[in-house]
Amino acid sequence: MKKNSFIEGTIIATLAIVITKILGMLYVIPFYATVGVKGAALYAYAYNIYGLFLEISTAGLPNAVGKLVNEFNTLNMQEAKVRTFKLGRKILSFIAIIAFVIMFVFAPSIASLIIGDLNGGNTIEEVAFVIRAVSFAILIFPFLSVSRGFFQGHNIISVSSFSQVIEQLARVLVIICGSYIALKWLHLDLTYAIGIAVFGAFIGGLCAFIYVHRKMVNNKTELHLDTTFAKQDNITNREILKKIVVYAIPTIVISLAFSLYNNVDMILILRTMDHLGYNALDVEFIATGISTWASKISIIITSVGLGLSASLIPHMVESFTLKKNDDVNHKFNKAVSIILFVCIPMCFGISLLSIPLWRIFYGLDNLELGASILAICIFSPLFTNLYTVSNYTLQSMNRFKLVYISAITGILINALLDVPLMLILDYIHLPAYFGATFASIIGFSVTLIVAMRFLKKEYKFNYQEILNTLKKILLPLTVMIIVVTLMNTFIKIDYTKTFSCLIYIAITSLIGALTYFLISYKMGLLTDVLGEDFLTKIKNKFLKTKKEA
Repeated sequence: MKKNSFIEGTIIATLAIVITKILGMLYVIPFYATVGVKGAALYAYAYNIYGLFLEISTAGLPNAVGKLVNEFNTLNMQEAKVRTFKLGRKILSFIAIIAFVIMFVFAPSIASLIIGDLNGGNTIEEVAFVIRAVSFAILIFPFLSVSRGFFQGHNIISVSSFSQVIEQLARVLVIICGSYIALKWLHLDLTYAIGIAVFGAFIGGLCAFIYVHRKMVNNKTELHLDTTFAKQDNITNREILKKIVVYAIPTIVISLAFSLYNNVDMILILRTMDHLGYNALDVEFIATGISTWASKISIIITSVGLGLSASLIPHMVESFTLKKNDDVNHKFNKAVSIILFVCIPMCFGISLLSIPLWRIFYGLDNLELGASILAICIFSPLFTNLYTVSNYTLQSMNRFKLVYISAITGILINALLDVPLMLILDYIHLPAYFGATFASIIGFSVTLIVAMRFLKKEYKFNYQEILNTLKKILLPLTVMIIVVTLMNTFIKIDYTKTFSCLIYIAITSLIGALTYFLISYKMGLLTDVLGEDFLTKIKNKFLKTKKEA
């Protein structure tokens, strides 16, 4: 089986991320149109809780197993490598069964915790049903994850990446087709339709696992899975378990931080909006709009951070291992500068186009309310990306303790500020639900500040490059905002027609992007951020294509 080089592996992994994220973004259009606001809220309840339990049940172990497999493979400790894989699978089996039992048995209690005393929307029984439907996926994903980790440990990135695409395709097909058939053909209750949709997570996981398992069986000799070892390598099971735990903890903290951010927000928004007198359907719409549906549109921004992390972190580890702290500083600055340069105009652009975008994805129901949620929520992924880069930088430098401190601090600040900010905004007659997004942004910002202050103090990091990028962004960003705002003001579109919204978004986005990038290029900002070599390659490829044509 072919191993992937770093560059090839990064390209494959990034493409897989982009494809799965695009699928995860686009499926909501037909799905939301089929199940409506109430069904979408029910789906969001189940998936947010499932995401939290999935993080608990996999517990960062697949990444730890992959890292340890790579380590033993490098040292030619094949017996220890295989033993690590089998131990990881046993541990995950045990955790997954416990997580499934808790999720299935205590589904009514979890449902009650989510919606509390809210009346007029989805009931505790309905929420409990969909939580139980999605809980079965917990039984398959740990096995899938640890198998992916095993292949990644051999630098075989393609199997893991292709399995992600397979998983997402199968899941999306079940979600769209299953809910449509249940409601339109079989005329089943909405709760059963959502139950079928969330069960798609199990089907997707199963399809991906079959693919990965077949690859493992077909290459078991090369992977040493069918080898009978004469003696055991000089490392005990206890030492292997200790290494797995040490490697897994940072991933656990970061993954749980994201899941907790979502679930804390959703629960506190539900409680506060209900307290402020919003009707039940609006409360559910706002809570799930912020925690789930707005984030579906912002996936394109989040993907920038994920793609950067895939290529950046290994380089940082290499530089830090060679004690080249200046190079680590440069890579950190470069990553943050790229995020700021790419994501800031995207956030403002989507915010300004929030009405037609929400219309395309979620229809005319609650259009103004949904668009106002998106207009503010879209800025949260920018800070999520910065948070991701700062924490992975700390991991690369083995500063795990600070990863935990910064992540937990951010979660606590978010939770503590959610309700007060919503109450304050309501008091001054602004939309109260904006407070939840502001709380998340402040929480992520604190984690970033903690990380950057530490890196500056301990490793003499300098952030002048980032500051220069921010200053230079102001002019092209301002001109872009003015151009898009003028187009919004003078071009009138019919929001009842999807095609009109699509055409308007396409034209406005193109003009806005061209304005931003042309001014950036003339100012030299494009060269500063992306580098002269990269731009030269792009120019040469463009000229070559032009000549061939």
